[in-house]
Amino acid sequence: MTTKDILAKLVAFPVLGGDSNTSIIMWIKQHIESYGIACTLVPNPEGTKASLHCRIGPAVDGGIILSGHTDVVPVKGQNWNSDPFVLTDKGDGKLYGRGTCDMKGFIACCLNVLPQLVNANLKKPIYFALSYDEEIGCLSAPELIAHLQNHYTETPKYAIIGEPSLLQPIIGHKGICLFETTVNGSAGHSSGIKKEVSAIHEAARLILWLEAKMDTLAANTIDQRFTPEHTSIHVGTIKGGVAPNVIADKAVFKWDVRVIPKDDLSRILQAFKLHCKERMLKLQPRFQEFKIETSTIHPSVAAFDSPANGDIVALMAAINPNTNVDTVAYASEAGQFNAAGLQSIICGPGSIDQAHRANEFIAKQELKDYVAFLERLIDLFSTTKETNRF
Repeated sequence: MTTKDILAKLVAFPVLGGDSNTSIIMWIKQHIESYGIACTLVPNPEGTKASLHCRIGPAVDGGIILSGHTDVVPVKGQNWNSDPFVLTDKGDGKLYGRGTCDMKGFIACCLNVLPQLVNANLKKPIYFALSYDEEIGCLSAPELIAHLQNHYTETPKYAIIGEPSLLQPIIGHKGICLFETTVNGSAGHSSGIKKEVSAIHEAARLILWLEAKMDTLAANTIDQRFTPEHTSIHVGTIKGGVAPNVIADKAVFKWDVRVIPKDDLSRILQAFKLHCKERMLKLQPRFQEFKIETSTIHPSVAAFDSPANGDIVALMAAINPNTNVDTVAYASEAGQFNAAGLQSIICGPGSIDQAHRANEFIAKQELKDYVAFLERLIDLFSTTKETNRF
């Protein structure tokens, strides 16, 4: 099968983040095992989803993981010119379909080089690691990484996360966490605003506190590799109240923090909760049941920061004509791999500018170039002299 043939198969699985991915992961498993490679599934407790990992090559330390996710984002409400779950070739050098660049194109390239992998005389192993539910918060990667590290007797050293980067090596991104804050106030006639505790008014004060906190962080810690160059705090939704003349007894707002590697997300949340506690102590004498509660919507995704002079960067320079490292605005599983002790880097085919939008595509040349990139990686890991460098 060609890369295009494999990509067509993968695109045909309409597995969104949060959905069961057993259809696509079982097809991938069967495809890999047809080459005599044993695969291990890491299922969720309900058995409705599973990650996958496998090893090609000897059980020795120093191997490299090729990692991607099997889920995609929804197409609802987008104006597609073709069926998003049918790979479409319009003859313009591009292949259209949901997930073509994010990131089924990468998976298709990895599966395409299986014949070279099984026939290579690898001196160090190459692993595949494929996750689910990345698009709704990178939920399965930590368990997949832990399972992979505990399953094999040897210790992998590197990880390439194939998010779309136009084959540019990416060594950093911000971390992210999403929160929901609920304010419980007291209902009443609006004329009695000084006797009651308006949940909306208190929510507004908390939002202004978060904005001020962002400004304080920006004044104290910056990382010029990012735009904006500081940790950002953003409130995206707010709901509360029933009428203009009724004091709101409840308000809920959802917010996110995108943290640069230098900042500590837990300290930001701790400071916010301390401020909330102070507000409750001040206003509970007026209304005893006044309360502010903050919960995490999704587990945090770790910031990613790989040193520009690290071994993984040198390894990439040996196989990738594009040696200019950069950072990105989006979050990914790279921070989770890096936090687990694996020297990690993002490098994949396709452009992030095409991800999550109607008429998503990947250039055929990008797929061709990435297959060549993987073939050079296989050659590198098949040469004793070269692999001893890394």
